[in-house]
Order: sequence, then structure tokens, then C-alpha cells
Amino acid sequence: MKTIDVRKPQPFDARDLSACQPVFDTLLKEAGVDKASEEAARIAAITVELYRQGVRDPEYLRIMVEGARGLFDRAL
Repeated sequence: MKTIDVRKPQPFDARDLSACQPVFDTLLKEAGVDKASEEAARIAAITVELYRQGVRDPEYLRIMVEGARGLFDRAL
């Protein structure tokens, strides 16, 4: 089993970006947010932070970011 040492953050590499990018793009599209906006920067920061904390499933990551932003209008 792979363990993550949370005291020593690992670099965010191209594989991590390729995992987060589709989630980020979907969130922006669904929220109608421009990529250059402050809100997009917040969404990106939340997405990366949750990914670094171990949320790797794209659908769960999207749901967690929506929850962190207070968006619960989608029926589960």
C-alpha cells in the first residue's frame, strides 16, 4: 500500500494536472465561470488542495469542490 507523508508535500506534476484539468473545466462550464476570473482561481485552488489530500476519483473530486463552494443544487 502506498502511503503519503502529509508533512512533506510532493510536487504537483503533469500527471496530477491531467487528472485535475477535466474536473476544473467541467466545474467552470457548469458554473458559467470565466477561466481568467478570481472565482476560477478559487475553484482551481480547491481542486488542487483536495486532490493533494487524496481525493482522486474525478466525480467525487467534482462533488467535493462543489460542496466546498457551497453548491448543492444538483440532485444526488
